[in-house]
Amino acid sequence: MNNDEELEQLERELPVLSCLRRFADGLEEVPWFSHLGEALHPKTRLVADHYLDQLGFPDTDIAILADWDDAAASAETFDWSNPAWEAEELVRSDLTGRALEFLSEEALQLGLSVVADRAGHASKSALLDTAALWDMVDENVHNLSVGGAVQAAYGAGLLLLAAANDPDFDAGGHVFALKFQLFEQGRWPVGVVGSSFNLF
Repeated sequence: MNNDEELEQLERELPVLSCLRRFADGLEEVPWFSHLGEALHPKTRLVADHYLDQLGFPDTDIAILADWDDAAASAETFDWSNPAWEAEELVRSDLTGRALEFLSEEALQLGLSVVADRAGHASKSALLDTAALWDMVDENVHNLSVGGAVQAAYGAGLLLLAAANDPDFDAGGHVFALKFQLFEQGRWPVGVVGSSFNLF
């Protein structure tokens, strides 16, 4: 690819990547981990049910985790090769393929790294404040919860790219939009284990 072609490609990519920057800039405003352990609001339950439907696990029960001990136990025993995790990986792979149809791999990595970095800083800052209120100092659990937040923001970023390139793409009810909404509602969706969706 010569310089003119590279410039043309960059010009095509910049408007799309700007939507990721706007998304990343708003991550400081997300009320990360602000409603952990609380009774489940009806709106949050609807989002969780819809998430499970879209993921392909409609018969899964929502299990509300009461405290950090329950959340830690659930996160530490989570099987990363379980069917729900594999279903999310297939969705992530599909969205990545869609993005690479109109973005270079370098541009995609750059845009998503900005999202991941901002999500990491914003969610960790919020997590430390919340954990201090609970007197929860386990660094491993801190990392697991922040990692979940970063992963959800990354998925939402991929979804934004798919929607930006295809106006007919239904992003609102997408599984990654719904998972991110659970974080936006101050919860930590730890994951599906067996027949339960563990939500803190």
